[in-house]
Amino acid sequence: MIVAGIGSRKGVSREQVLGAINTALGVHDLDIARLDALATGKLKQHEDAIFQAGRQLRRAIIIVGDAELAEAGKRARTHSELSLEATGAPSLSEAAALAAAGPGSRLLGPRIVREAVTCAIAISGDKA
Repeated sequence: MIVAGIGSRKGVSREQVLGAINTALGVHDLDIARLDALATGKLKQHEDAIFQAGRQLRRAIIIVGDAELAEAGKRARTHSELSLEATGAPSLSEAAALAAAGPGSRLLGPRIVREAVTCAIAISGDKA
């Protein structure tokens, strides 16, 4: 399973979210067809642009709970004090991707930042 974890400022556009996803996939030389789902934390469950992007891509949106974010955040590669204070994870996008991809998942690299959106790509432990 390949998951794009999304973090953002409030009020971003669908185009900004899609741009961040495409940039992150490109960095890892992945075709969008390989993407299984998008993930974010409960803090962003009302951020419409993330859901609009999921609908356009025809991908499920996984909302990760705070406890799961905090646990997965222990494996995050980047650290934002703002994210840590707001979500309990040092990187919302990285922790959401890791948690949604499941046990044994790993990040393909640190989150990318594009405009007001962050995106991290995680892959489950069952794919190389």
